[in-house]
Amino acid sequence: MNTTALIRPAWTPATIALMVIGFMVFWPLGFAMLAYIIWGDRLEGFKRDVNRATDGIFAGCRRGSEKAARWGHGSARTGNVAFDDWREKELERLAEERRKLDEMLSEFDDYARELRRAKDQEEFDRFMANRSKHTAPTTTEPGDKPASKRGKGTNLLDD
Repeated sequence: MNTTALIRPAWTPATIALMVIGFMVFWPLGFAMLAYIIWGDRLEGFKRDVNRATDGIFAGCRRGSEKAARWGHGSARTGNVAFDDWREKELERLAEERRKLDEMLSEFDDYARELRRAKDQEEFDRFMANRSKHTAPTTTEPGDKPASKRGKGTNLLDD
């Protein structure tokens, strides 16, 4: 680090003043400044290690994108015209197969949706039929007497 900088990880009047102001304004700022004063000289190594680790992680992504470009997901050509033509035809054939599979999936989804709708309709109809059986109105007309108080012969089945 630059040792002539005004704010450097050391006990300088500027860093002490910033730490005190940080504690007065918002205590986590004071702790952050204290951490910088104590461990700030290690930040360069930490930054270098983090950069090296992230470069290693994203190098795999770069290799994957290069591989994808090489195998037809980009405009990379091999230089061999016969091979490139064959590869393009195969990729077109695979794309057509993929399109057919997507259509079949869509048709199956429609079929399954229709089956679910029919099953739901059947269950709903069964529910409504059971509900109407249990809640059928059993009201009598105002002039009717209960069956036990009617005279003999009023019911067709009594004869």
